[in-house]
Amino acid sequence: MEKLIKNALKSAKTDYAEIRIQEGISTGIAYVGKELESIGENTAFGGCVRALFKGGWGFVAFNDLENLSRYVEMACEQARFVGTEKSQLAPTPSINDHVKTKVEIDPADISLTEKQAICNKYNNMILSSKQIQTSNVRYVDSHGTLYFANTNGSFVTQETIFCGISLLAMARDGMNVQQAYHSVGDLRGFSNVQNQEHECEVVTKRAVDLLTATPVTGGKYTVIIDPKLCGVFVHEAFGHLSEADFIYENAKMREIMVLGKRFGIDALSIVDDGSLVGEAGYNKYDNEGTPTQKTYLIKNGILTNRLHSRETAAKMNEKPTGNARAISYVHAPIVRMTNTYMEPRNYTFEKMLSEVDNGIYAIGALGGQTNMEMFTFSAEEAYMIRNGKITEKIRDVVLTGNVFETLMNIDAIGNDLKIHGGLGGCGKSGQSPLRVSDGGPHVRIRNVVIGGR
Repeated sequence: MEKLIKNALKSAKTDYAEIRIQEGISTGIAYVGKELESIGENTAFGGCVRALFKGGWGFVAFNDLENLSRYVEMACEQARFVGTEKSQLAPTPSINDHVKTKVEIDPADISLTEKQAICNKYNNMILSSKQIQTSNVRYVDSHGTLYFANTNGSFVTQETIFCGISLLAMARDGMNVQQAYHSVGDLRGFSNVQNQEHECEVVTKRAVDLLTATPVTGGKYTVIIDPKLCGVFVHEAFGHLSEADFIYENAKMREIMVLGKRFGIDALSIVDDGSLVGEAGYNKYDNEGTPTQKTYLIKNGILTNRLHSRETAAKMNEKPTGNARAISYVHAPIVRMTNTYMEPRNYTFEKMLSEVDNGIYAIGALGGQTNMEMFTFSAEEAYMIRNGKITEKIRDVVLTGNVFETLMNIDAIGNDLKIHGGLGGCGKSGQSPLRVSDGGPHVRIRNVVIGGR
């Protein structure tokens, strides 16, 4: 493979060219209610050539290797056709490496029958409650190998094993419908999906309990968010604003996202780290062959960095961070997050709670949306806090606000960091789902606008 790819690149008559070739096998199982909706294994093979000439990119995807040199020529022709300016790519080292993966239990060693049986067991556990109307259990695993080479002399092979499962319970009482959800998924192997019986019980009970929860009264509250909701907030509300292609193309964001500007208290630090082995967003190298790294987006309250590809780093006169990623060979890499989280500090959850007279404890996220710096998230589960104690369960808790104001309103950061992957993944520019992780500790935020029914 290496000789074939390198020989094909010799014909590239452009400023820069690269080839990615991807091969893999995946398994998917899905239960919806009592029905086994889908089960099967799938193999995939393909690749792409990307070429740069005078600032213009050419891109060709393919499913065979017989005409690889011709595909290189086609990408180069495209680039020469559109290129009119100066090519800009930040320098990166020439790398030759083979990244092998190792897990305790390889999903490839588990039969499809065994995988289906474990999904069936979890599904039956959720459906065992009379108040559960329906369920959704979804299992995914994949084993892939990615080959990368460029005209700078790099040749990298990376192996990846992903495995995960999601559990959803939906309860109903008349017109009142509530749901609870749990998902795990990362690069730690089949052990991820084992021993999830307790989580089946938890999501079932949570969905049923929400039927009798009190709808929240809208208003401004001090809110404590759990590590999972903290991760969703960091990723969705702030992480996407830190992707350099978004900043470069948006004049308003360039005015706001000025390096050196204060964004929160001294204790606030937000990180993107693609080098965390085992997490869902881990890669030793990104899809441009750049080594991944720990990048402080905010450090001690100050905006410190942003996420870059080689091209955005060159255009903004900054350093590449190893964040050029594509979901598959049919897409060109764009700037994406990896494992994004808020760093922990020294507050215990108990101390954080004890200092709140009237507030809300919000757990998890069922969904949300962002529009520039504005965000809206629906908490999966929530409780009132009264006189420093967690009290009655509430529902329909929707957190709304401006991300920059919200960051400035953080006044306590916990010591209990958790990083979470899952099956959902991240979406951007038509590329979804991209495997990522996010997380943080418990965090307390003042003056959060809570919308209720």
